[in-house]
Amino acid sequence: MNTNDRKEGDVNFGYARAQWQKKHHSEATHAALREDEKYFFHQALSTPCMNALKGAKGSHLVDLEGRNILDFHGNSVHQLGYGHPKVVSAIQQAMEQLPFSPRRYSNAWSTELAKRLTELAPIDDARVLFSPNGATAVSMALKIARWHTHKHKVIAMKDSFHGATLDTISVGGEEVFHRGMGPLLDGVIHVPAHEPSRCELGCQGICHLACADRIEQQLSMDSEIGAVLIETVRCTDVQIPPRDFYQRIRQACDRYGALLIVDEIPIALGRTGHWFAIQAYDVHPDLIVIGKGLGGGILPLAAVIGASKFNTAKSVSLGHFTHEKNPVLCAAGLATIDVLEEEKLIDRSRHVGREILSEIEGWKCQYPFISEVRGIGLLIGVELQDAYGIAAEDLAETVLYDCLSLGLSFKVGKGRVLVLSPSLNIYNEDMEHALKILRQVFSQVHIRFSGPTI
Repeated sequence: MNTNDRKEGDVNFGYARAQWQKKHHSEATHAALREDEKYFFHQALSTPCMNALKGAKGSHLVDLEGRNILDFHGNSVHQLGYGHPKVVSAIQQAMEQLPFSPRRYSNAWSTELAKRLTELAPIDDARVLFSPNGATAVSMALKIARWHTHKHKVIAMKDSFHGATLDTISVGGEEVFHRGMGPLLDGVIHVPAHEPSRCELGCQGICHLACADRIEQQLSMDSEIGAVLIETVRCTDVQIPPRDFYQRIRQACDRYGALLIVDEIPIALGRTGHWFAIQAYDVHPDLIVIGKGLGGGILPLAAVIGASKFNTAKSVSLGHFTHEKNPVLCAAGLATIDVLEEEKLIDRSRHVGREILSEIEGWKCQYPFISEVRGIGLLIGVELQDAYGIAAEDLAETVLYDCLSLGLSFKVGKGRVLVLSPSLNIYNEDMEHALKILRQVFSQVHIRFSGPTI
């Protein structure tokens, strides 16, 4: 296994997964996975699959064996969990009334959703474009920046992820997506991301904003840079820059005529305890890209939101996607916003997230393999470190599969970070059960490799 493979997520091949599947799957599940493997192109991180599902509701998945799985992964679409009745009802009503709207026609669902998003976004006098997925929304944002600034270069972060299309893997920094795919998009300058514990700029665990300084330095040296593209909070391993980070980047972009584009595809709409994560920094970006949860955990929908001053590309097509004003998709988006407001899930994300963060931080003194606990809202990262003579990546893999055996699913980022992102409306008892599973597995791992806990 390439040592970089585990940096992008839990890999879909290897000994640990094979042993877990052998132990937990019946022949019926093995047969379903073989059928899936037979007809889909194989690719890192997804096909072949780990398991097969037959149901999903709320915070839970149900596999073919009938086992209930608490989903703290969800591919980041599950702010409302799965199958929220208000979203389902809105989709059904739109399907009955207007199942599709060709591009040359307007419809009430798309116009209302655009209006609601522009009212919520931290951008004055905003406008919107919709697309079927986050990668294409990032593409539109890059095109807007090129058109407005007449500059083709982009600053992006190392190890970032902005989508899996050819242009978005060019600006993204994850190796598993661009391995063997060159030549990629010209004019992308990758700089170190905010990552104090592994900073290559000398921060040594304490952030001195050297990464922000590097961005300003690049802008000052190259007049062809038209945009800085950055994940407001990096979801893959929960890197949360300090407040001054974005203040400094905003000032640098203004000084050198570049647009600040924040990619919030997996984290907008309440995940961080704010409608948009950038609101925690009191900064107004030029463009925001959102997606994933906008479809209510059911349908694919994304958007780019930007200031009206960028509404100058009337002679070119920035998106022109077949489903860019799909009434059914937009009905799901409207219902999602309604549920977030009515159930006060933004506030709940902040409140419950603080409680979880505090509880897991309290475990550090008991489990020497916990290096750091980071969190914002209901996005928690538990970074592991080498312990008992075992690599952190192997410990993380052990924890993942032991938790899966007990009915808890989550993502592993950068090979060593357990990323916990439950639905924002998860029941308290489900949250307590998930933490109980995680602590049970931590204790078992500690006992297995070092003896009884103290």
